[in-house]
Amino acid sequence: MARVHVVAVITAKPGMRGEVLAAFQANVPAVHAEEGCIEYGATVDVSDAGPIQTKFGEDTFVVVEKWESLDALKAHAAAPHMAAYAAKVKDLLAARAVHVLEDA
Repeated sequence: MARVHVVAVITAKPGMRGEVLAAFQANVPAVHAEEGCIEYGATVDVSDAGPIQTKFGEDTFVVVEKWESLDALKAHAAAPHMAAYAAKVKDLLAARAVHVLEDA
């Protein structure tokens, strides 16, 4: 298997997205330093995209990731800084859905 794409939809409890995003952003440099990380960043709804957009909502952000391989992604998931991030935000989250994809 070649490159792996991840789309993770993270929904914070009402009003907590800013706090979760701050913890996420603090963790980004450690993730970027991981072997096999091509792209890793948080995205939010565009405020004025009009009728072409289906919004996730004000409590949700989407993490867009690219990894060189599934093994690199698995190592990322097991990294100590990811466990620390998960522990920091676990009580602030309402939902989390991780979609792991490959090129079609």
